[in-house]
Amino acid sequence: MEKRKFDKLNIESSLLGFGCMRFPLDENGNINEVEAEEMIDLAIANGVTYIDTAYPYHNGDSEPFVGRVLKKYDRESFTLATKLPIWNVNSQQEARELFESQLKRLDVDYVDFYLLHALDADKWKKVLDYHIIEMCEELRNEGKIKYLGFSFHDEFNVFEEIIKYHHWDFCQLQLNYMDMGIQAGQKGVDLANELGVPLVVMEPIKGGSLATLPEDVTQMFKDYNPEVSLASWALRYVGTLPGVKVILSGMSTLAQVKDNLETFKEYQNLNEEELAIVKKVSDTLHSRMKNGCTGCGYCMPCPFGVDIPSNFKYWNNRFVYDDEKLFKGKYQKMEAKAKAINCKECGACERMCPQQLPIRADLKRVVKDMGE
Repeated sequence: MEKRKFDKLNIESSLLGFGCMRFPLDENGNINEVEAEEMIDLAIANGVTYIDTAYPYHNGDSEPFVGRVLKKYDRESFTLATKLPIWNVNSQQEARELFESQLKRLDVDYVDFYLLHALDADKWKKVLDYHIIEMCEELRNEGKIKYLGFSFHDEFNVFEEIIKYHHWDFCQLQLNYMDMGIQAGQKGVDLANELGVPLVVMEPIKGGSLATLPEDVTQMFKDYNPEVSLASWALRYVGTLPGVKVILSGMSTLAQVKDNLETFKEYQNLNEEELAIVKKVSDTLHSRMKNGCTGCGYCMPCPFGVDIPSNFKYWNNRFVYDDEKLFKGKYQKMEAKAKAINCKECGACERMCPQQLPIRADLKRVVKDMGE
């Protein structure tokens, strides 16, 4: 397993981190705990040391499940990351109580990497108003967190304000070869490196969408190396960016775990020729996408029952993969109340969207392109 060192923190981590947001599900939509535990065990057995969860993942079930699985391992053998959902707290006292509940849910005495979750301009204002950073530094002094950072979903100017405000131990950014021009993006990578803030990468495969590509695009990769997976290209791309210490992958199957482990077993950064191929692929796909939904689900639940991520998935896939019959068919099979036509334009989803997408306007376009 490829390892990278957080120089200023004097610690080492596996380059591959296990993201605990997309575990396999059972027939009731709950975590399939047998399969998910097997996946975590396989990853750890092959050198993965960084485990990333959060309070809201899997409707709140991820933290307690991860805590139960990790209980059989020596606490010093892995690093655990979780996050404070700023949108759920309305005072410093509430934030403190929520953190203490996270320790109980995870069944640990401390968290290694603690993040202020999904910061944007509005959540950052709450962080300042409630003196959340000061609270986290108190928790650090008490030995309850080791390293303080934040994850981020907003425009670069907001990122610049946040990263320059405090001496952060690390930050977590959405980076992949399709998204280097949005959110913090390449400018964020450059600024973090300038300030000496290590990077943890989320969404390196863009919610899984870069693991399955149209045949003509896939061939661009296969012509160069027919043996490696499309996901491997995406992971190695972000691993090649300067300052990246951990790459999170939200793995959903045992096969995905095995493929990712293979990528990081004898890991190599992309060379110049490979980087040129990735740019060609990125340019081709960008020309076909309708919007940048990653399927993260932060917009859910919709008060009116619209399944926003599924609407956008089928809509985008219709055009990216040039298969109207397949994806219109999938769209038509959706539950009636889940379709875009039922959007009442309340805007609740847009306030939660990490990608800052114009969801209401895009759902109208879905109706136009995909039917009712």
